[in-house]
Amino acid sequence: MTADARNEILSKVPQVTLLFWIIKILATTLGETGGDAVTMSWLGETTGSGNGAGYLIGTAIFGVIFVVAVLVQIRAAKFHPFLYWLTIVATTTVGTTLADYCDRSLGIGYAGGSAILLTCVVASLLIWRWVTGSACKRCWPAPARGRGVSVRS
Repeated sequence: MTADARNEILSKVPQVTLLFWIIKILATTLGETGGDAVTMSWLGETTGSGNGAGYLIGTAIFGVIFVVAVLVQIRAAKFHPFLYWLTIVATTTVGTTLADYCDRSLGIGYAGGSAILLTCVVASLLIWRWVTGSACKRCWPAPARGRGVSVRS
């Protein structure tokens, strides 16, 4: 590949790509750490009195935060970086606590937890299709009166 061809390809890649991945890694780490801090430390799952309920309570706490963040993100009329990253952190946090609950409390392991998470993703896509009439990205309706989902390609 020539230098000109390489520069042309690189010029089509947003400069924020590296910054995006750095922030994504930090957000994922924050989500993992936050989930473990609440369930293992605050709710006592790593203590002798841990009974598995801490993972369920942590999942419920972060599940509520996740659902609220997603609903606000969907209803936002424009892109808000803080809201976007809050939703990403909420996703990793609820995912961490749910996986730990499945593995350590239910005893179905991470494979079982992954199956539950996959079921949740498929269910959310089916609900999306039921509400909008399509799961096709290009077919999503435009936001009504400045509200709804803003699709960026």
